[in-house]
Amino acid sequence: MNTRVVHPLVGVARTLVATPALLRVRPSLNAFFAGYFARFPVVEAGGRLYLHSHLPPLDSAAYARFVRLHLIDRLQAPSHAQVAVTHACPQRCPVCYNRDRTGTPLDEREVHRVVQDLIDAGVVWLGLTGGEPLLRRELPELVALGRGRSEMKLFTTGMGVTARVAEELAAAGLGSVSVSIDHWDEAIHDEGRSYPGAWRAAIRAIETFLANGRLHVGISAVLPREALHDAEAVERLLAFAGTLGVHEVWLSETKPAVPSLWDSALVLTEDERRALAAYQDRWNARVRREKGGVTLNYLGHFEGAERFGCNAGRKMVYVDPFGEVSPCVFLPCSLGNVRERPLQEIIADMWRRFPSEDRCFINRNWPLVEEFSGGVLPMAPARTAAMLGQVSFRPLSAFNRRYYRGQRPL
Repeated sequence: MNTRVVHPLVGVARTLVATPALLRVRPSLNAFFAGYFARFPVVEAGGRLYLHSHLPPLDSAAYARFVRLHLIDRLQAPSHAQVAVTHACPQRCPVCYNRDRTGTPLDEREVHRVVQDLIDAGVVWLGLTGGEPLLRRELPELVALGRGRSEMKLFTTGMGVTARVAEELAAAGLGSVSVSIDHWDEAIHDEGRSYPGAWRAAIRAIETFLANGRLHVGISAVLPREALHDAEAVERLLAFAGTLGVHEVWLSETKPAVPSLWDSALVLTEDERRALAAYQDRWNARVRREKGGVTLNYLGHFEGAERFGCNAGRKMVYVDPFGEVSPCVFLPCSLGNVRERPLQEIIADMWRRFPSEDRCFINRNWPLVEEFSGGVLPMAPARTAAMLGQVSFRPLSAFNRRYYRGQRPL
């Protein structure tokens, strides 16, 4: 595995060489990021420096673009996006946010235009998801759209990966990949994915991506609330990831994004989220101290008041396999369809309606989604507007108080 934890000063020096514009960023924002970056090991993978897989590499053109557009120019557009490039998938996961969505799938030309439009709008990190994205034969062409402008991350079950596919994706400019593995036990993983052989396919994919040597490789694990309470189980999952040789574990709890998860007993509390974020910090401090190991990147660490809060619909946007545009993959509402309205217009509408706050929107508001959706997901724009009329957004997070200078953004 071509990876190592670099000394923080080396990381700072290489970042400044690649992005001298950092010196023009407002001091309060740079101070915030300095504290944030100190909580992660800086890892070299494929010759580039990664804090974690949800930021562009620190020494990349995409990160320099992030600094210029979003920290200096403060562009009123998303910095991050995800696109479901297909709805097709051989697996049938009960927690999948796309599993019950229907419609006419976007064709090759339409998906190409969506990805290009998002990058042109200012997106500097773009996750390619599904369904199973590897079923899209032109995936390397989509990846290549981000070259020099946007970091491209692949979310995959691993099914369909060959050495040739991995090389085509790396050559096209793919930066990082997360292969779904929810458990170290093969039978438990396969049962959760409703697909015999899912675990073995994921392991082979990880080996293939790592052998390429040009990619940042991680596993993506979605755990139910009760599993996250089991510190021993989380530790064992991380230890298992270490035996695989991956760079990162992207850890997420199940989100109330589908009707089967609309149950307060299944939703993480704020105290639980904070405890997991603190666990992430302790784990990563050990990796930094020992100068090696697997980075832990927990979804909830972004979402709290102490860091970035919820930026759904503002700095994050999601386009589903059928062209519906949502604020986040976990928020099953639509502000419009790219076949019916220009994507830029939908993004501008979203920016006005979602001012950012210090809690995960869907964790707080899933009862309103249940009430207004009528059981049809994603909610149509009219129903979404009606629901938003009942939402009271919370205060800004620590980062956004600095970013917006303490004023509620409009």
